[in-house]
Amino acid sequence: MRRSILIFATLLTLAIIVAGCTDGNGGPSAQTPTPTTTQGLTTSSEDELKAYLSSVENTGYNYYGFGFDGGIAGMSVRSQTMVEGDFIMNEMAEEAPMPEMVTGSDIAKDVSISPTSAPTEISSGAGRVSGTNVQVTGIDEPDIIKVDGENIYYSQRYWYYPVLRDVVAEEEGVEKTTESYIPERQNQVLKIKAFPPEDLEIEDEIDKTGELLLINDTLVIFNYDNIYGYDVSGKGKAEKEWNIELDSYMVSARLYGGKIYLITRNNIDYYDPCPIIPLSVNGEEFSIGCSRIYHPIQPVPVDVNYNVMVIDPDTGDVEDSVSFMGSSGLSVVYMSTNAIYITYSIYGDPVEFIYNFLAENDDLITSAVLNKIEKLMSYDISNRAKSLELETILDQYTSSLDKDERLKFRNELNNRMQEYQDKHKRDLEKTGIAKIGLDLEVKADGEVPGRVLNQFSLDEHKGNLRIATTVGRWSDSTNDLYILDEDLVIIGDILDYGEEERIYAVRFIGDLGYIVTFRQTDPFFVMDLSDPTDPEIKGELKIPGYSSYLHPISDDLVLGIGKEDQYVKISLFDVSSASDPKEVDKYTLEEYYSDVLNNHHAFLIDQKHDIFFLPASQGGYIFSYEGNELELIKAVDVLAQRAVYMDDYLYIVGNKVVVLDENTWEKVEELEL
Repeated sequence: MRRSILIFATLLTLAIIVAGCTDGNGGPSAQTPTPTTTQGLTTSSEDELKAYLSSVENTGYNYYGFGFDGGIAGMSVRSQTMVEGDFIMNEMAEEAPMPEMVTGSDIAKDVSISPTSAPTEISSGAGRVSGTNVQVTGIDEPDIIKVDGENIYYSQRYWYYPVLRDVVAEEEGVEKTTESYIPERQNQVLKIKAFPPEDLEIEDEIDKTGELLLINDTLVIFNYDNIYGYDVSGKGKAEKEWNIELDSYMVSARLYGGKIYLITRNNIDYYDPCPIIPLSVNGEEFSIGCSRIYHPIQPVPVDVNYNVMVIDPDTGDVEDSVSFMGSSGLSVVYMSTNAIYITYSIYGDPVEFIYNFLAENDDLITSAVLNKIEKLMSYDISNRAKSLELETILDQYTSSLDKDERLKFRNELNNRMQEYQDKHKRDLEKTGIAKIGLDLEVKADGEVPGRVLNQFSLDEHKGNLRIATTVGRWSDSTNDLYILDEDLVIIGDILDYGEEERIYAVRFIGDLGYIVTFRQTDPFFVMDLSDPTDPEIKGELKIPGYSSYLHPISDDLVLGIGKEDQYVKISLFDVSSASDPKEVDKYTLEEYYSDVLNNHHAFLIDQKHDIFFLPASQGGYIFSYEGNELELIKAVDVLAQRAVYMDDYLYIVGNKVVVLDENTWEKVEELEL
């Protein structure tokens, strides 16, 4: 009996490994059978919603109770911890961090490269001001620092900063030790009078913390389960204007056209699915009615609602809203100037996968056993119940075998499953995509095989959506690129590049795509996407290490920031010839980590002075890329979090503010925080 159960567990585990079936917290997730027809979304009344949820109730699946942990074997795909969406993400267990729902810069999609900041509207102060490093020009993203040309708003959200220091031992000379800096002001947003530099001082302290958006004189603070709007127009204490209390999880937010686009999600109430109450504004509940909740037409398992709301930053009021049903797991939000794209995980049914495998390899079992399994698949029962019945059927069959036959069966099972999963690896793990117009109407939905890395895995260009995915488990993974039309129908693809590797960085620029995959070396792929129906790999470069963030500097230069031999590595790629990309220079920092590896907001470029900044654990670093050469022109011993510029002054912000003159790189001012 025990041996037959182990055989079933092995078989089911192999099916699970194909899909990399973990949710955003690294544990087992609800499973979704691959739909036989294209999913569509439709609105419903309350009765229709309940009927739909009842129809999909029996298709849910999880792995608890099978005598093995479905989330352990081979589960290196998504061992990350998230605080919902684009805000916080930990590193993976492997060497490379998984950027999140966070990384990027501003790109002018159809023209030459534009500066990589989204400057706020400035009424006074400096004339040249950096903004947050964002993915799409003109669409701002929340970050821990914002600038208005005169003031810096800085959210101190960390309790301590670990840092390596050189210490002198009496007998052993210089060695490294780790000490922690605990800021005097914790969990506060500081308003720092910063321009001109001689006026540098803390002007106000707001007793909140979180990521920030700045809209004219309104500072919005995203504080996990609350969102606050503060009037910061005066010279004195900021005044709280409004408060949103979330009754759902924050996924992401964007600022465009003076409006906040807020995305949250909440678990579906199967007994009372609508209305949804995702938040309260100034103590008054806001609800999304049944007619504004979309669900898939086909009966596939769903467990969360994704809510998209337009917020008036002056009042906190919700001006419009829409919701759609999807699955939990890693969600990526990408916003263009035309639409919001939200991805969610779709996993196939491992029990159905096993049946299909045995049907294709029917010499492994008798026809009578296969007929029993086929009949089982037609039952209107849950997948959990089907799996238990399947276990019983296989147990009865393996118990009828003698020891020699059982040993042969198990080995044949393992070997053939390896071949089968390679052939069908795109069947179990897919990414669903919902396209929502800026009028908050659902325009289309679609799906592609595999899983996305972060928001830079998606890009809209000339009405089409480009999306890069990784398929399969670590040992036999491969990567795809798909181009979808405005209805999210696949019209072109590039399959199976970077085999036995996974995607570490993606950047789309006009008709080109740049993708980094990694396992032992760093293949840097250049994709020609000018013909969306026939995209092709134009060039490939293999170098040691990897890049986890790609940033365009000019039409011919792309900067890569990643790691090599555990150290932070900066690469400068010449892409003037798409068919022959070159690494024209590189620089290795004696640093084990930079926030840029995980978060594109930490990166700053100043194209006027041909420099860029990145923070690391021991300090802040300013590099020149003039003449296609990387040169470290300034290192500042500060526990740096971000840098901004106002006119020709660079402000490095961390445990203190250090102001540098960009013409001489001399320190002109300093302020302890």
